[in-house]
Amino acid sequence: MSEIRKLGVITSGGDCGGLNAVINGAARMAHHLGIEICLIPNGYAGLYNLSNLTPVIIDSARADRINSEVAGSEAGHSRVKISKIQDPDKYEKIKAGLKQHGIDGLIIAGGDDTGSVVVDLITKGIKCVHVPKTMDLDLQTYSVGGDSTINRISKFTADLRTTGLTHNRALIIEVFGRYAGHTAFRGGIGADADCILIPEVPVDYEVVYNHFKKTYINRLLSSDVKGSTYIIVAAEGVKDKEGQHFTDDTTGQDSFGHKRLSGVGKYIREHLEYFMKKDPEWEDVLKKEGIFVQGIYEYPEIREVSLGHLVRAGETSSYDVTFGKQGGGGAVLLITNGITGVTVVGVEAEVVTYIPTQEAIKQRYVDINEIEFYECLGVCFGRDPDEYHPKFEKQEGVIHRYM
Repeated sequence: MSEIRKLGVITSGGDCGGLNAVINGAARMAHHLGIEICLIPNGYAGLYNLSNLTPVIIDSARADRINSEVAGSEAGHSRVKISKIQDPDKYEKIKAGLKQHGIDGLIIAGGDDTGSVVVDLITKGIKCVHVPKTMDLDLQTYSVGGDSTINRISKFTADLRTTGLTHNRALIIEVFGRYAGHTAFRGGIGADADCILIPEVPVDYEVVYNHFKKTYINRLLSSDVKGSTYIIVAAEGVKDKEGQHFTDDTTGQDSFGHKRLSGVGKYIREHLEYFMKKDPEWEDVLKKEGIFVQGIYEYPEIREVSLGHLVRAGETSSYDVTFGKQGGGGAVLLITNGITGVTVVGVEAEVVTYIPTQEAIKQRYVDINEIEFYECLGVCFGRDPDEYHPKFEKQEGVIHRYM
């Protein structure tokens, strides 16, 4: 076992559910092993400025005040890439701060950007273990925060269906996820969304319009109170047929070089309205159903709703509390046994699994074959459906799989 007497915990990148569980799991495992542990506030900004900070010692009493079920992070976050800091002595400054406070290694929770800095720090001789955290679910491992986010997307989308039905509106629910569609995909499926638009499938808006029209009118004709709705869940990184992302944010990029994506809900709405206003069938149908009003209600209303940071906030799912504690506690076990530069995959019975961080942070996308399965169930993904060709495989023993 390596000589680790004190550990620092950093949470970085976007906030989400499960991070307090990571801190809690790391703290309690450290206590069990007789190791001191502290919080380094505000992510990599705090690490860089460590010489001017007083890290928060997480003793048993302080750990008791960290509520694992609450989303966000007691440690705070920042979107800072160490290598981009304009200071030629930045790494020596970080090492001096760690030495000043007697910190022998770091437990760092974050996504691909955070993990890239972990890889960077390891090459500079700083001992680190990475706990996978991203609501985007685009790492090679499961990431704390994903399940919580999916549940919140599903809940808010299902709740909004009531206002859609009350006003006969189509609703476009825009959600985070950057360049991968995992949370929009699974959150939309969980909410019985009619259409799910994700970056992995370039969108043909005419296909979406035709699916919307057919679904909406069928619901309207079968309703005894003349009510209908149509629900689209769209990832912020949706691409058009030419493979281009849409954003109305002109403020540039963050420190990791990512364009800030926003406004895709409005973009989708404008496309649907373009087709709808050229389609004479709406007037016939709405007149027949007794809800057409010249100049006022000639087409179904379409509204976009951005869930924004609501999907990161609030509470943590039980799955993410469990995985977060595994990640934090497992990271302490790894680093105290001399295993660094790795990402925790999980804890299964007596086995702590891990992979090199440079492998863990390679981006993972939604499997198109899985989309084909849900197209068979009538969900539109912004394209003409492909036929699903199932393969059948018998598996022996107990299979553990999530996401």
